[in-house]
Amino acid sequence: MLGKDNLDGKTVLDIGSGSGLFSLAARNMGAKVRSFDYDPASVACTQELRSQYFPNDSNWIIEEGSVLDKEFLQSLGSFDIVYSWGVLHHTGSMWSAIENTASLVKRNGTLFIAIYNDQGRKSRFWKKVKQFYCSGVFGKTTISCIFILYFFSMALLSCVLKRENIFIEYKRNRGMSITHDWFDWLGGLPFEVATVEQVFRFLRDKGFQLNNIKTINGSGNNQFVFVRDTDQ
Repeated sequence: MLGKDNLDGKTVLDIGSGSGLFSLAARNMGAKVRSFDYDPASVACTQELRSQYFPNDSNWIIEEGSVLDKEFLQSLGSFDIVYSWGVLHHTGSMWSAIENTASLVKRNGTLFIAIYNDQGRKSRFWKKVKQFYCSGVFGKTTISCIFILYFFSMALLSCVLKRENIFIEYKRNRGMSITHDWFDWLGGLPFEVATVEQVFRFLRDKGFQLNNIKTINGSGNNQFVFVRDTDQ
């Protein structure tokens, strides 16, 4: 997506670092990395990766913080590459999160974000499902009985049609079990979406030019790479 073989001499900010794998990838490519996440467990996981692969490394800083906390963000400075994949639509204030993220990009720097695709009625349906799932024990039990059974049936059908064990393949490709991902999807609140055009126009009006894009027709993330053209 970035069109680069290495990131030597570049500064990278990983917003919502999660497991820390993307931060590790950037560090392996030669970048100076700063990672932060709102979730203490994710911060701890990123720190564990650093301790294994880059122990006592001053070029990889890891912190706990929120992309909605402007005071915290101001303390970070600006970066050559600001990266946030599948995070900003889970903050509860997506457009503010995108704006805050964009403000951390240097002039001529790169912004790489991934945002849930707006599918109209289907997206609104899933939001209601997630809200009911997260409403309490009754909601969680009801939604789990309905949708986990549905997901499992579709997975079994896929195994038959593709003649492969997708449960094993999914874990090999994603690094987590497919059943874990099902529960993760159902419980994923806050949940916001945007069309490709909305993201493009929002960042264009803030002085960014679209450099690369990968879109989808269904559920999942549209991926955007922007370059900051002005100091707006």
